[in-house]
Amino acid sequence: MLVIGSKMLNCPILSLHVGGEIAVTRDAIVDPEDLRIIAYTLDGPLMRDPENGNILITDDVREISQNGMIIDSIDRLVNREDIIRLDQVMNLNFNLIGLKVVTQGGKKLGKIVDYTFDSQSFSIFQLIVQRPMFSSLNDPQLTINRSQIIEIDDYKITIKHDKEQVKVEKKTQQAEPEFQPDFVNPFRKPAYDPSSEDNASTTSE
Repeated sequence: MLVIGSKMLNCPILSLHVGGEIAVTRDAIVDPEDLRIIAYTLDGPLMRDPENGNILITDDVREISQNGMIIDSIDRLVNREDIIRLDQVMNLNFNLIGLKVVTQGGKKLGKIVDYTFDSQSFSIFQLIVQRPMFSSLNDPQLTINRSQIIEIDDYKITIKHDKEQVKVEKKTQQAEPEFQPDFVNPFRKPAYDPSSEDNASTTSE
């Protein structure tokens, strides 16, 4: 099932152990190397206790229901320093919302305002792009499949096709193979060397 990313912010976290809400989601933590939501930061009275973690790893979500995200218990929550990869991703300060989207030829398509993700894997499936005002009178938003992405950096996402091809794909969209991520971070040391094909294929696994 595809879920709208913005709908999962301020979403209740329900614990089976206590039989009710223990927190709400605050921010999604997206790994730019595979465009997957790996965790959510949480807020709520119980999160102010230093002995309780305030981060929910998405692997620990049992189900997304109409009432919220269901987990086993508050004991599943962690702090960022508990998991090396989580701490590395959070240090990148990567934020998908607001990134520019351009084509490989340099055409500007707009900015990301939302996305959809798969409720089982938490992999981001589609980018919802708000087009510039002068281009948005007839078609204010584009929906871009993750398979069209060829590169991600701190400021933009580059896709394969031009504007016309993206609009066609919007109408005939089908599930496609996973893209091979190429995250380029010009100001911080990347987690892998994008120029190394062997390293990139290992990271994507």
